[in-house]
Amino acid sequence: MIGATTSKSGYFKMQATKVGDDTTLAQIVRLVDEATSSKAPIAKLADKVSGVFVPVVISIALIAVIVWLLLGYGFEFALSIGISVLVISCPCALGLATPTAIMVGTGKGASNGILIKSAEALETAHNIDTVVLDKTGTITQGTPVVTNMLCKEGVPQKEMLQIAASLEKLSEHPLADAIVAEAEKAQLSFLPVDDFKQIPGQGLVGQIGNETCLAGNRRLMAANGINGGALLQLGEEMAVDGKTPLFFARGGQLIGVIAVADVVKPTSKQGIAELTGMGIEVVMLTGDNAKTAEAIRRQVGVDRVVAEVFPQDKEKEIRRLQSIGKKVAMVGDGINDAPALARADVGIAIGAGTDVAIESADIVLMKSDLLDVSTAIQLSKAVIRNIKQNLFWAFIYNIIGIPVAAGVFYLPFAWKLNPMIGAFAMSFSSAFVVSNALRLRWFKAKHQANTERDSVPMHEQTTIKQERKGAIHMEKVLNIEGMVCGMCVKHVDKALRDIQGIKDVDVSLESKSAQVQLDQDVPDAVLKAAIEDAGYQLVSIQ
Repeated sequence: MIGATTSKSGYFKMQATKVGDDTTLAQIVRLVDEATSSKAPIAKLADKVSGVFVPVVISIALIAVIVWLLLGYGFEFALSIGISVLVISCPCALGLATPTAIMVGTGKGASNGILIKSAEALETAHNIDTVVLDKTGTITQGTPVVTNMLCKEGVPQKEMLQIAASLEKLSEHPLADAIVAEAEKAQLSFLPVDDFKQIPGQGLVGQIGNETCLAGNRRLMAANGINGGALLQLGEEMAVDGKTPLFFARGGQLIGVIAVADVVKPTSKQGIAELTGMGIEVVMLTGDNAKTAEAIRRQVGVDRVVAEVFPQDKEKEIRRLQSIGKKVAMVGDGINDAPALARADVGIAIGAGTDVAIESADIVLMKSDLLDVSTAIQLSKAVIRNIKQNLFWAFIYNIIGIPVAAGVFYLPFAWKLNPMIGAFAMSFSSAFVVSNALRLRWFKAKHQANTERDSVPMHEQTTIKQERKGAIHMEKVLNIEGMVCGMCVKHVDKALRDIQGIKDVDVSLESKSAQVQLDQDVPDAVLKAAIEDAGYQLVSIQ
């Protein structure tokens, strides 16, 4: 539980869908613990250096004692020299240089909704020079809607839609949800489907009645020898406008095309622009129609697009980029993205994606926001820069301190280090390293530094429903990122209901939105502040 509610009357009847270690909060805690306990490659290097450093220091201390004894100085003097060398060279700062920075860095990532599963992923991210993005659910909202329906002459639109929805109801693809929703809106019944089969990268096959029915892209139609003629051409033309055409066939004949459009996330263009500004190549990798993919590419500013790929081809493309020396981060949300996420140098999963994708990834973006991809990379760069600063200080401190402690400057300048001063200097070195690592708590990504994402346009599209007897009744739809469970819905609902002027609230986890009804004008800034205070991000108002 993150928060609590007090009921002064009545009772609650509840059903827990996830308890204990299965809850979202428990998973976040587990991931952060795993990250902070793991070691980055640079930390392993520091451990190797420490393994050599310690015996070398002990040898220097012994040699210093022997040399001063041979020079005729007393045993007490020589022993104090040896103790000073050992005290001032204690490798505490060296040991704290990396784990402290990693601990603070992963914690800062978690506070920004970026869950880093391992220290190795945190370090690797700073070398990323190519980011590969899935389209549906990553660049786009992943909640498409039906925009066009074309039917073969003699085939009623409702009949075609019924067949399409009956097949798509058995699919988990976001595009399928749009068609099913359209059929439900038309109050159509679903037909029984036998021998259902999903063909990766192509579509669906099933038996409705005595006829084989197909639902998918043009590759599926071509593989089954279905020639759509003008209908197929019209479907392809829709793709130029950024719509995804889905073709439906029955008994070996194309019966219709349904065009589905998926809206680009409000922050996708800004997130991609920020990656490009960092000198990172951005590639869109999708199984969608090439024309649709090209339209989305132009809209968001992606450098290059690879379309109409099978799930296994996504992994091959990642492997190809790695073979030419690229450090690749893959960002995806679906089952089809899992092999590519696992293959990439850094796999980044969208928090609203499938469990398989999240398990395959090294980093999870709880806000499902592409701006957080650049934030993760910038955080990685900041952590590695901090670690290098810490290691530099630790080594410079020892390079300067050990000769002084060994008495190198005693004969010419009479400089002799007291062991107690050496202990103080050693403690100061450790404190300096820890303090430098703690500076990461004030890390801000570039877009956060620019007025905390205020550059994202908030479109004022308020609809006035009624005006009667001076009363104002308005409706606003708030698109919200960061909601991952039913508890999140309750938090958002409560935050909005506490605002004076809001009459009713309807929060939807599926659409990541909240519909609010107002009886007086409430500024958008007030709504935005309430959402952000609750721990979520308001991306747009409609």
